[in-house]
Amino acid sequence: MISAPLMVDDMITYRAMYKYLDDAVHAEVLDFPGAITCGRDLEEARRLLRSALADMAETTLQHGEPLPLPNESATDPESDLEEPIHLLLQAATHVVELPQDSPA
Repeated sequence: MISAPLMVDDMITYRAMYKYLDDAVHAEVLDFPGAITCGRDLEEARRLLRSALADMAETTLQHGEPLPLPNESATDPESDLEEPIHLLLQAATHVVELPQDSPA
């Protein structure tokens, strides 16, 4: 049996928005539905949003669904700050050679 890992890296850039509230910062990825969070301050909101985006992407891929396409023109007129947010995809695939008599 031969097994060889294959690593593939790909980066996708989405649009993040932040809205300052009275005692928190609302954060969401404008072009990735469901990637939403809230933090005490901008730093925490950014950290939580990166985590939410990674979790949403992983769940989407595990369900065999494609990731949403980035939309560079995505915007929210009510946001206080918009900026790029990067998602690094790292896929590991193991290729295995099965013995001749193994069922396919």
